[in-house]
Amino acid sequence: MNAEQIREMVRNRYGAIADGAASLCCATKSSCCGSGPAPDIDTLARRMGYDEADLAAVGAGANLGLGCGNPQAIAALRPGEVVVDLGSGAGFDCFLAARQVGEGGRVIGIDMTAAMLRKARDNAARLGVAHVEFRLGEIEHLPVADATADVVISNCVINLSPDKPAVLRDAFRVLKAGGRLAVSDVVMLRPLPDELQAITDLVSGCVVGAATVDDLTRWLAEAGFTDIRIAAKPESRELIREWAPGLGVEDYIASATIEARKP
Repeated sequence: MNAEQIREMVRNRYGAIADGAASLCCATKSSCCGSGPAPDIDTLARRMGYDEADLAAVGAGANLGLGCGNPQAIAALRPGEVVVDLGSGAGFDCFLAARQVGEGGRVIGIDMTAAMLRKARDNAARLGVAHVEFRLGEIEHLPVADATADVVISNCVINLSPDKPAVLRDAFRVLKAGGRLAVSDVVMLRPLPDELQAITDLVSGCVVGAATVDDLTRWLAEAGFTDIRIAAKPESRELIREWAPGLGVEDYIASATIEARKP
């Protein structure tokens, strides 16, 4: 698939999830989906590092169980900061960030899926959060001015991009000097076999698009970032196994924290 075909597949999958027409596992019932019941999204969130206070703060509707970690845990957000979330979905991480930066701060969520934006805006209205906004856009070309953000966060979205170096360059652009990148995503531990790469649902299922730690480190450095730290999480194996039961994808990818700074 070319880059636009990948984007369209991802857009369709997550649009279907937002509308309740697809499972968390994949957008169509195929070999990447198990036959058991759908996972409980709150249980998934706890396994990704969120606590009961996080779940209670956002209520129903914002947590769709689509992440692979908790970027809040590494972002060290402070009151008054501006946060940009790449691939904000229904707004879960945005609303948690808004609690930390307070009304003197601001959170901007970016998503390319119109159905997700509608869901996020409805959730913002329900929660009465005025200092969070959601914008339609691709994470390779953020609809955000230069030097806007103190922190850029993202949760299991950059792997979905067909042009990850462009994502990291644009994240660098929108950060202020001294700004921070705090990302949870998946990394490739070893190459996927051809039979797994051929399963198209694994492209939109946060598997096939995973990059290696070496590649991510190089792209971050080329974008201008310093203080680069990428740490794979072996304990994510059990969680990732459930994304594509029986296929063994947990032998090839792992959740990781990705941190860097703009000088």
